[in-house]
Amino acid sequence: MVEPVSPLGAAWKPGAYPNTAGESGLVLSETRPGSIVQAAAWRGREKALIAAITSLTGLALADGAGAGRVDGTKAAFGFAPGKFLLVDQKEGLAAVLGAAVGVETGTVTDLSHGRTALRLAGPKAEWVLAKFFALDFSQTAFPLGVGRATSHHDIFAQIQRSGAEQFDLYVFRSFARALWTALCHASKETGYRVE
Repeated sequence: MVEPVSPLGAAWKPGAYPNTAGESGLVLSETRPGSIVQAAAWRGREKALIAAITSLTGLALADGAGAGRVDGTKAAFGFAPGKFLLVDQKEGLAAVLGAAVGVETGTVTDLSHGRTALRLAGPKAEWVLAKFFALDFSQTAFPLGVGRATSHHDIFAQIQRSGAEQFDLYVFRSFARALWTALCHASKETGYRVE
């Protein structure tokens, strides 16, 4: 299989970019999961969709925006009632989930080629993200596994806390380079590494 071309293009420049104090408080990366999938339940079929997701992925979810889980190779979170974003390091999740869900329960849409997954990790991740999004990124308000759908100007982003000091952002491929460049600029005061 041919590795897909990153939408970050020339903006992706691996290396260390310390601040004036020589610190690098953040790591920025593109994660490139095999599957990024959206699942939506028909009205009244939310519990059936959640059961199918849980059975297939092993990620127990609650209905409602924000509820989510991560396990290292898979992640899922609700971004609206009965609507979920699912991520798997393996390809093919959309086909498998679509067969498990069935047309009577809802829809499954493969977003793998339409989204880019960016990751911010480190003690300054909350600080940098708060510059862009009007959300409380503290662990109390935004615990592990929880996800939010929001936007920065015209850039729609789905954000999930995937570690104690780590967030994964899922954005449209066409906006990925612009957001990546902005994140790099916003990270200059903390210092950062691109991996």
